[in-house]
Amino acid sequence: MSNAIKCFKAYDVRGRIPDELNDDIAYRIGRGYAKVLQPKKVIVGYDIRLTSVAISTAVINGLRDEGVDVYCIGLCGTEEVYFATSHEKMDGGIAVTASHNPKDYNGMKFVREESKPISGDTGLFDIQAAAERNEFSDAPVRGQLIEIDTRPAYVQHLLTYVSGDTMKPLKLVATAGNGGASIALDAIEPELPIEFIKVHHQPDGNFPNGVPNPLLEENRRPTAEAVVANKADFGIAWDGDFDRCFFFDETGAFIEGYYVVGLLAEAYLQKNPGESVVHDPRLTWNTVDIVETNKGVAIECKTGHAFIKERMRKENAIYGGEMSAHHYFREFAYCDSGMIPWLLVAQLVSDSGKTLSQLVAERVAAYPCSGEINSTVKDAKALIEQIETIYAGDAVSVEHTDGLSVAYSDWRFNVRMSNTEPVLRLNVESRGSVSLMKEKTADLLAIIEAQ
Repeated sequence: MSNAIKCFKAYDVRGRIPDELNDDIAYRIGRGYAKVLQPKKVIVGYDIRLTSVAISTAVINGLRDEGVDVYCIGLCGTEEVYFATSHEKMDGGIAVTASHNPKDYNGMKFVREESKPISGDTGLFDIQAAAERNEFSDAPVRGQLIEIDTRPAYVQHLLTYVSGDTMKPLKLVATAGNGGASIALDAIEPELPIEFIKVHHQPDGNFPNGVPNPLLEENRRPTAEAVVANKADFGIAWDGDFDRCFFFDETGAFIEGYYVVGLLAEAYLQKNPGESVVHDPRLTWNTVDIVETNKGVAIECKTGHAFIKERMRKENAIYGGEMSAHHYFREFAYCDSGMIPWLLVAQLVSDSGKTLSQLVAERVAAYPCSGEINSTVKDAKALIEQIETIYAGDAVSVEHTDGLSVAYSDWRFNVRMSNTEPVLRLNVESRGSVSLMKEKTADLLAIIEAQ
């Protein structure tokens, strides 16, 4: 029988239950984590999936058999594991979650001390190798299991990002997608002058309204319609473990994550001039423009949470943002949060007296973008080389930070391979011309589709 474990990805564990991930594999992963990191105290929490209690119990048993004391925070969002690990000064943390994967999947995200990420480059595959070898001997003293409640401290931390006393009353649509966001939202609601219209609010691992992934067009409609029907100030939607946060303006229009990065960078730099902001290379001009206008330092970094967090620590950046709706905060142990962004946007809408559409309209007009367009291709590497041959000759700049970025004076694009699937991801933006952006997007898609 093969001991190969197939659910380890570049940044985390994710696999179909029970063939790729089950209680036995989860138990071995717990032991492998303990063997590689040698922690004394570890946080464990889990999402709302139907298999999460069983998987987390198996992980906890694996940790305890290696002599690790486990502090279980129960049902939570991934960011609550990050918070608890750093706040309680633990040696590491494990979140049992498969985020927005189909409902027959589960997985895990891992951090070490200070909530530093563990990815393929920093120990994840060592954990896999230890779990596959399965050569463990029980510790002399079995670790304890202690249940703790860190949510009150987490809510108090979230409140430091806003001025609840001065915030004007707002009406917001909040779509949890039957995921875990509703639990955190209910905990913070009594502290704020906000009326919430709650959509698909009940946590339910059966996902009766579809898998919570607001990047899918069909999943956006309930939020957009509720914003319009209730004349809300804006709408928010989250993925299953709520580490990503998506926005809809007061007309129900979906706002590309790219413009939210600029919005949050501006909010931070107006209060903290001179600080650094880390961003991904897919769409950049709006972010760089805003950061430099506000006397900050814009730092481009390869896409992916492990890369962004590492670079933020290195540069001591105050904020990091990816157009995929991941937002990272220095005060949050350099980790991503799906709760902090909407709090900051609510404060901005309250303080500015502007609507959310007014706050982003100028930026959308200045730097129109295509949004990310994904194409399934046979050979992404060869295709990227072909595109570079066609476009690099008269370009102002050609970069390979992440895939291929080519810039001209009035438009630019990035094309990169997915880390997880045979997909090519294209992003195009221009300076002020929607027609130019659309024309160049069509040209690039023609080359991609010809393969």
